[in-house]
Amino acid sequence: MTQKAKVAVLGGGSFGTALANIAAENGYETWLWLRDAARAEEIRTLRENTQYLPGCRLADNLEPTTDLAACVEDAQVILVAVPSKGVREVVRQVKDCIRPEQLLVSTTKGIEPGTFKLMSQILREEIPSAAIGVLSGPNLAKEIGRRALTATVIASPDPQVRSRVQEVLGCSYFRVYANSDMYGVELAGALKNIYAIISGLAAAMGMGENTKAMLITRSLAEMSRFAVCLGANPMTFLGLAGVGDLIVTCTSPLSRNYRVGYAIGQGETLEAAVASLGEVAEGINTIKLVRDKAQEMQITMPLVEGLYAILHEGRSINEISSQLMLRQQSSDVEFVLPRGQ
Repeated sequence: MTQKAKVAVLGGGSFGTALANIAAENGYETWLWLRDAARAEEIRTLRENTQYLPGCRLADNLEPTTDLAACVEDAQVILVAVPSKGVREVVRQVKDCIRPEQLLVSTTKGIEPGTFKLMSQILREEIPSAAIGVLSGPNLAKEIGRRALTATVIASPDPQVRSRVQEVLGCSYFRVYANSDMYGVELAGALKNIYAIISGLAAAMGMGENTKAMLITRSLAEMSRFAVCLGANPMTFLGLAGVGDLIVTCTSPLSRNYRVGYAIGQGETLEAAVASLGEVAEGINTIKLVRDKAQEMQITMPLVEGLYAILHEGRSINEISSQLMLRQQSSDVEFVLPRGQ
């Protein structure tokens, strides 16, 4: 296979490893940056990331490294796949190495504490000259690693970013759709983690299919209401990055946030549920940030308020469920029938 341009992936978790493997299989010179030297050596020798993507054979031309500067050097596309709390730190370490012609794409679904900045906004602040995009969708990494048919969204106002990422990552089992609403796609990816926790709680309590359908649908209404108030396009939430991602994270035990919610629903403490997960569940960090922003902007978000009360105020799940069902009944789709009419 003729070697193509270089692709760099920053972050050797499950999703970063899965994306790096796709790019490598597509013939690109692909470098994967990890903090852990032992993990990098394992990938180099065993061709497997046993901690985050066990059982998935990695391409021979995927090059793991702990050298951040070397990883991004001469890379045409740089995918940032580190947890949200580490994005700004990592980007600051390489900002002086990034050239204007390199494309910078965030794959992290989270919000920065203290600033309420999304990852693309952090990239823009730290590297103003870069062409930036966001990758998000119903993308459970372990399924991608098994080559299950999957679709995602590359969002950017820059058509070059959209088309280039489609070329790098599109393959027989991973389809890449395009969207220009970068803010809406990214905000949807951050918000859905909250509702995955709620769905995990409901499943652990043995709630029925009607309840699950109600929760997912009202979650979509709530997250789109919030996002539109912050400037997103409501139509974005009808696509893969909105309802698609919401469905998979609210129904699959492969979803980290769903598993945290399920554990809490079975009686575990929040701390124990997070510790047993062994990976980052972004929804835990996002819930307080979104709840505070919603209160500040006076946006009605009863599910967020309810989950916050359960996780951080010690309220019982049954008590919050009863309160939610006794709320004043409002419109179904407020973009069709405004609330209160």
